[in-house]
Amino acid sequence: MKKVLFLCTGNSCRPQMAEAIVNARLGDTWSALSAGTKPVGCVHPKALAILSEIGIHHEGRSKLADEFRNTDFDLVVTVCE
Repeated sequence: MKKVLFLCTGNSCRPQMAEAIVNARLGDTWSALSAGTKPVGCVHPKALAILSEIGIHHEGRSKLADEFRNTDFDLVVTVCE
């Protein structure tokens, strides 16, 4: 299984959505995580609402990128500056 990390600053919206979509739609070949350099500590309610609209239930949490310092990823995607 390949691993992908979606990285941004706050880790509250875009990377959370990407994590949830990859895990829901490609979970047989990819494992997705998300993190931020300055996580805000919550997943934005509108991100959860949008995911719900497309049938994805996500119970993510806003995570600090340092949490994955020793994790090997096949791909890292930045979704903000």
